[in-house]
Amino acid sequence: MTSLRQALLELGFDTVGFARIDGSSPGADALRSWLDQGMQATMDWIARNADRRADPRLIVEGANLFVALGVNYAPAAPRNASAAWARYALYEDYHDTIKPALEAAGRALELHLEIGPGDYRYYVDTGPVLERSWATLAGIGYTGKNAMLISREYGNWLFLAGVIVRAPADMIASLVDDSPHLFPEGDRGVGRYCGSCTRCLDACPTHAFTGPGVVDARRCISFLTIENKGPIPEEFRPLIGNRIYGCDTCAEVCPWNRFAQASRSLLLHPRPEIASLTLEEILHLTPERFAEVYRRTPIKRIKLAGLLRNACVVAGNSGDTSLLPALEALAPHESPLVREHAAWAIARLRETEPETTTR
Repeated sequence: MTSLRQALLELGFDTVGFARIDGSSPGADALRSWLDQGMQATMDWIARNADRRADPRLIVEGANLFVALGVNYAPAAPRNASAAWARYALYEDYHDTIKPALEAAGRALELHLEIGPGDYRYYVDTGPVLERSWATLAGIGYTGKNAMLISREYGNWLFLAGVIVRAPADMIASLVDDSPHLFPEGDRGVGRYCGSCTRCLDACPTHAFTGPGVVDARRCISFLTIENKGPIPEEFRPLIGNRIYGCDTCAEVCPWNRFAQASRSLLLHPRPEIASLTLEEILHLTPERFAEVYRRTPIKRIKLAGLLRNACVVAGNSGDTSLLPALEALAPHESPLVREHAAWAIARLRETEPETTTR
């Protein structure tokens, strides 16, 4: 019979690891400290499920195995320099495209471990699971100073999924013992294999890192442009630069990426045309055009008002006064969020206009 590892790889996952569940989740203490300091910003759902994140046995009673799965998403660099998109956004929503493979993974687990459908739960960034911490324990990679999982084969570019399993002890022993560790010494703390490198910490535009591996979401551009539903604080707007959706800076500068392989896209549907829209075209988006362009992508979740908010900030930072008419057209927008950021961008661009001399 094909090994369980091979069966999972054949489903399209790029990397597979197994870890024994015999106590609290690795990273549980760090999560509690992070929450105590309010670094989750407005992501209250993280705190609501903190107990379950800390102990997967509260999700699957008697769970004793974590199956860590990774999908490589390293695409070509975005083409549009006027508006930078997080790389993961240049695909259809990974939550949706990876889910069928997770369903198939569940069936493979049933076959190889002689368990039933009630003996496991799977998630792809959708449940109360510390996927990164479990992935380090399973040997997929280690936690870098940028708080990302870093893989020797795929650099910083892995989507993570996981399956919490209750299985006979004799069935899982060989899986855990034979699980190859790309970093044989295990995680051993944040930045274990970063050495003296601090490129990610130094490159962060908003100084969101409070220390190695600790991100204050209140300052993070990814949070500010995606999860944040309200106005972007003015102090951060100039620092956002041309980042219209998310930020990959701390990942892009990582030296481990020199080993990263291109994505096979077996479980992903590339949407490179997303990055081809000009900033002016984005500022002119209608609800109908927004739905057409961003359907089935993660961008749809911030809705049109969120994207226009971000686009106004990028326009204000661009120094391109030819965008003023598009921004002025947004000034009376029905959304207060869009109106506020359009007004800010207009004022910022007008500051850059050359003074005219009257004779």
